Amino acid sequence: MPASFEATLDWANARDAADPLRAFRDEFLIPPHEGRDSRLSDSTYFCGNSLGLQPRAVREAVNAELDYWGELGVEGHFKGRLPWMDYHEFVRDDLAAVVGAQPSEVVAMNTLGVNLHLMMVSFYRPTAARPAILIEAGAFPTDRYAVESQIRFHGFDPADALIELEADEPNGITSMSAIERALAEHGSRIALVLLPGVQYRTGQAFDLKAITELGHRHGCTVGFDLAHAVGNLPLQLHDSDADFAIWCSYKYLNSGPGAVGGAFVHERHAKAMLPRFAGWWGHDKTTRFQMGPEFVPTPGADGWQLSNPPILALAPLRVSLEIFRRAGIDRLREKSLQLTGYLEWLVQTQWADVLQVVTPTEPERRGAQLSIRVTGGRERGRALFEYLMANGVIGDWREPDVIRISPAPLYNRFADCLAFAEAVRGWSRSI
Repeated sequence: MPASFEATLDWANARDAADPLRAFRDEFLIPPHEGRDSRLSDSTYFCGNSLGLQPRAVREAVNAELDYWGELGVEGHFKGRLPWMDYHEFVRDDLAAVVGAQPSEVVAMNTLGVNLHLMMVSFYRPTAARPAILIEAGAFPTDRYAVESQIRFHGFDPADALIELEADEPNGITSMSAIERALAEHGSRIALVLLPGVQYRTGQAFDLKAITELGHRHGCTVGFDLAHAVGNLPLQLHDSDADFAIWCSYKYLNSGPGAVGGAFVHERHAKAMLPRFAGWWGHDKTTRFQMGPEFVPTPGADGWQLSNPPILALAPLRVSLEIFRRAGIDRLREKSLQLTGYLEWLVQTQWADVLQVVTPTEPERRGAQLSIRVTGGRERGRALFEYLMANGVIGDWREPDVIRISPAPLYNRFADCLAFAEAVRGWSRSI
């Protein structure tokens, strides 16, 4: 652990004062917490991996579209500062920069579960010889439910065609060797490899490029669920050569509950006549309003759209992505490494006998999240979690026994990490 870390408020405040990204915190609304003296103060919010905080500029952006609606009616599709007809295009460049893609490879649309099904319509093409999908054991329920239903829809049995990749390292961590072994054993039967960018429970980050290369070598299509990776890690999706990816935007992208999700389709599929569920907004925009009977897909990810963009839902995403453009994903990652490293150092040096870090210790194998277990089992873990929440330290609980603490670099500080350690101290004294 770095010798430069110190468990003092003076040190944490000094680091925060020297942080070149410190001003971005002021662009977010921090939920208040009522202390024992009934005074309100900022909570210590570590739940950006579940729901990111609201950017202050969102209210104005949404109200502006409401005003255009009121003033222009249907003409808002063609008039106003950001005409609705092309609104999804106004987030395209910034979204592509966040995920490391070409602008034509990304689209903001729908939600994660819907986009996953739409992508599997095109990229899960099972045969009798190759019917299987590989996912990680303990995958997020969205992925498992979607995968099982797609397998059944194609007439196969998940008992045979759903292959779960078992973790082979302590605490549920999966090595690249385990993926290699699974593909060596089952690769000839696997139609689709579908893995996360970051595993939601453990916080492990996966090597997208290495997995894609391995999957393609075995003749598999490769896609990723980036729900916990987008806005968290520099992803380089285009260079990874993945066939597709999907994500939500309400976690690190701070776009609000149930926010519009996104999808990536590699440019090599841009003009491929892949099977897909078609909708009129995916039709070639140059002839869309001729209302012809034949579907002609727009090249690129836009061709997977079904319906016209939801303007009031896209406005918060546009605001958030503009913040990401100014902050820079690489600078955010640099700060994230320091914050998460400091949080881990505090746990290991102050509370190693009480807390166990589940997330990999190697910085390159994790993002802005530490998953933590409490010595003594689930009940003690739940008791600590409830104590933290009651004292304004907001993380989240994942069954069966994990507390997730996520220092998001746009608005979290070194002082927040120290506040977590001090809250653990308060809990330990109370039991």
